[in-house]
Amino acid sequence: MESPAADTPLELTIVMPCLNEAETLAGCVEEALRALREQNLSGEVIVADNGSTDGSQEIATRLGARVVRVSEKGYGRALQGGIAAARGRFILMGDSDGSYDFTHAGRFVEKLREGYDLVMGNRFLGGIQPGAMPWKNRYLGNPILSGIGRLFFRCPIGDFHCGLRAFSRDAYNRLELRTAGMEFASEMVIKATLFGLRITEIPTTLRPDGRSRPPHLRPWRDGWRHLRFMLLFSPRWLFLQPGLALLFIGFVIGALLVRGPLRLGSVTFDVHTLIFAAMSVLIGFQAVTFAVFTKIFAINSGLLPADPRLERPLRWLNLERGLALGAVLALAGLALSFHAVGVWSGHAFGNLAPGELLRLVIPGSVFLTLGCQIILMSFLLSILELPLRR
Repeated sequence: MESPAADTPLELTIVMPCLNEAETLAGCVEEALRALREQNLSGEVIVADNGSTDGSQEIATRLGARVVRVSEKGYGRALQGGIAAARGRFILMGDSDGSYDFTHAGRFVEKLREGYDLVMGNRFLGGIQPGAMPWKNRYLGNPILSGIGRLFFRCPIGDFHCGLRAFSRDAYNRLELRTAGMEFASEMVIKATLFGLRITEIPTTLRPDGRSRPPHLRPWRDGWRHLRFMLLFSPRWLFLQPGLALLFIGFVIGALLVRGPLRLGSVTFDVHTLIFAAMSVLIGFQAVTFAVFTKIFAINSGLLPADPRLERPLRWLNLERGLALGAVLALAGLALSFHAVGVWSGHAFGNLAPGELLRLVIPGSVFLTLGCQIILMSFLLSILELPLRR
């Protein structure tokens, strides 16, 4: 198959990241080129080489693929380099280890022609051949991570990490993907969901890896990297909801105990529990502020789309209101603290029953700390908000 001229408009570019894949690359390129011919797709095959030293580049060129050399290391960087050089309106990406069936290219293109922005392969629907996926990936890693992706982001995908996927160039440009490593695949699906792109999936098959050497993928390490990335991409689940839970629990228990001991059957909760309730309130508040900071940073960095649910309260909570609220809480904390000192002075600064003063000192410390945190948070928010408002 002759390579199309540089100015020829193409419908599909098949991009394969490559790092020392001489054993399997020829079969992948030949299969992809055959799919283009037999399915009447105007297209090309790009091998995005990430520094191979085993002659992979020569194999790809000899078979009719276009080699794009990507010097910056990483799965994501290799794909970004290949996609940037693509001439097709649609792009299909898939690994060059022989595990994916590129003859399914037409199925992906059909969905893209229907108007979908991202078309994911689903290996669990299409069939996983014996030995193609380790048990820990098949029954633990992929189902759990895909389930977390659906829970965190409401992503309509059953196989979150299938490497055979297609998308339009316009959709890819809108996403502005940033990650360099294996997280690139997760970032694509997450941002496509958050940006409201049309997503669907089709059955595809997974074959055993054709290489004699161990794969680049490390299941436990890379599984943790994907989970960590999804957590960092979802401050709501990482910070906000745990923080709100701690705040609620701390305030409820604190309100019950500040009046006196609480007896439940044979168990008595007193000021010692009140200390832990105060700690819960302070940690919860910090987690909530971390959620706000993370969300603003992600929006300003282009990792997440703008969120009206965040912009509305930020417009109300300006620097002046934050300083006023923080000052009120700090003064309330100081008032309780001075009152505690007054009670102590009434006993000639002698020994007191622990619960008598701690029911004043602990709430006073919490209010004072929260007031100072709100004041500091307001200054930081006023800095972070500037790019968001522009």
